[in-house]
Amino acid sequence: MQQNVFIIGLGLIGGSLALSLKRNKDVKIIGYDANGQTLKTAKRISVIDEIATNLEESSAFADVIVFATPVSETIRLMKELPKWQLKKQVIITDTGSTKKEIMKVAISLKEQGITFIGGHPMAGSHKSGVEAARPILFENAYYLLTPFEDETDERVQVLINLLQVTKAKVVQVGAEEHDHMTAVVSHFPHLVAASLVHQLSFENEQYPFTKQLAAGGFRDLTRIASANPIVWRDITLQNRQELTDQLKAWTNEMIKLQQLLSYADSSDIENYFNVAKKVRDDLPINTQGAMFSVFDLYVDVPDYPGVISEITGYLAKDNISITNLRIVETREDIFGILVISFQSTNDRAKAVECIANNTTFETYIS
Repeated sequence: MQQNVFIIGLGLIGGSLALSLKRNKDVKIIGYDANGQTLKTAKRISVIDEIATNLEESSAFADVIVFATPVSETIRLMKELPKWQLKKQVIITDTGSTKKEIMKVAISLKEQGITFIGGHPMAGSHKSGVEAARPILFENAYYLLTPFEDETDERVQVLINLLQVTKAKVVQVGAEEHDHMTAVVSHFPHLVAASLVHQLSFENEQYPFTKQLAAGGFRDLTRIASANPIVWRDITLQNRQELTDQLKAWTNEMIKLQQLLSYADSSDIENYFNVAKKVRDDLPINTQGAMFSVFDLYVDVPDYPGVISEITGYLAKDNISITNLRIVETREDIFGILVISFQSTNDRAKAVECIANNTTFETYIS
């Protein structure tokens, strides 16, 4: 039986969701985007099956409606939903990074008999736009659902069954729990990264060469500060209470670290780094988390002409596709690092085997 899925918002997430759902031959994707050019491109490159030119008219045919728009826009559209002619059994969901505000608005939909199940696919990319959409984006990533506590299992299962084809790990959590956890591992790290870049900018005014040294570890640590400022403005505002609490906890941690430095006890300082190393080393490396994964592989390479083309040549020979390539110019403890990004853990695993078979270069995943 065919399911009509109406995706509103065809950026990276909406486009990738469309492509992954199209793996199911019984799913038809109707797409809408406020940007007409994006909409045309989505149809031209077969991200969607059908173009929607009118939200209300296309919604009437949908079995599932997905708001893949910024949270503020999703909330605006949710308030318009009761005016639309919807199927009686339609399921409404979203892909927003925060859930509490959305679920508050969804209460009025619930009171009018409209099923809303909050959603958040925790995956992304350094690229954006519908052209960057990939059907594998959600594979092995967590896809969090935030249904109302009294939502029927049957209605939730309909959405879970639809999402199975994405190969994501679908997990149900409460909206408040969701916003707290994502504040810890995603939203707050963006604030920290942005603050470190601001500090670099300030220091660079007095020591102009500082920025030239900010490669390697600093670039890795602050990569997420390059994310879309408008998106992160909205996320910060929507989850500001959780972020305020995290900032207080972070401030206390910095005071603790300041005291360690003041007392200069070598064993205490070593233990501080030991604990951090153990927790960091225990983090999962084969699953995506709240921040996007690019499936990086680090390769220790000698410094001689042609070494990069040598490695990429081996990968090309084995038909292993790469998404990005960069050299870590300065790293505090290691030299000569080539960082290769892949589309999936499977491609990365093949690359490890390929490099081992053809070279003596050491590879590792961080």
